[in-house]
Amino acid sequence: MERKSDKQRKTAFSDALLGKNIPVLTLDHKWYRLFDEVGKKEIKNLSEQLNNLLKRQGRLNTESKDIRKLKKKLMNEMVSMVNEAEQTGDPKIDRRIDDHKRLIEECNQKLASYKDELLELPHEIEEVNQQLMLQTMESCYMIMQKNTAEIEAIEEWVTEIRIELKKRLVEKQEKEQKNHEIYSYMHDVFGAEVLNLFDMKYNPEKQHPAIPGKENPN
Repeated sequence: MERKSDKQRKTAFSDALLGKNIPVLTLDHKWYRLFDEVGKKEIKNLSEQLNNLLKRQGRLNTESKDIRKLKKKLMNEMVSMVNEAEQTGDPKIDRRIDDHKRLIEECNQKLASYKDELLELPHEIEEVNQQLMLQTMESCYMIMQKNTAEIEAIEEWVTEIRIELKKRLVEKQEKEQKNHEIYSYMHDVFGAEVLNLFDMKYNPEKQHPAIPGKENPN
């Protein structure tokens, strides 16, 4: 991987995201697997912030729906009360009508407030989601850079070990062959009985049979 400065990398990441429809990361179960791999405090904080915004959005939508239902109920009741007040002239009904008007006005104020916030929330969610995306990409990049450096070091070590192993195997075979030759000469010169008088703990004929294709010298 080509190394870039933090600023260059973040700029490249941001440019790559321009015009892209970025899914909400905390709603994607695959993102959580990435989070397990690259979990950092910054990512955790952003994910919590994003989830709080999503919860707020969901709560406002639910409450707005409930308020509209309540408002509709209050207005229907008020229509009935107005008709009843015109027929009876009961001042108590007028006070109930005033209470309903006050409650309906409160509903309107809440709906207006929620509407403004609901218009802003998608932008906030998108912004935090993009920050989370960038932070996740940055963390993944750094881990992969570190892993790549370690992979290259391991590959270099393996290559060196293989070369050393080949050298050692050749050296081992040469020494085994030399032992066969020496033992054979000793056997021919001194004879088996004489060799048996020595403490021959290592018998190349038993430990390492003669290498095929190579005859013992006479």
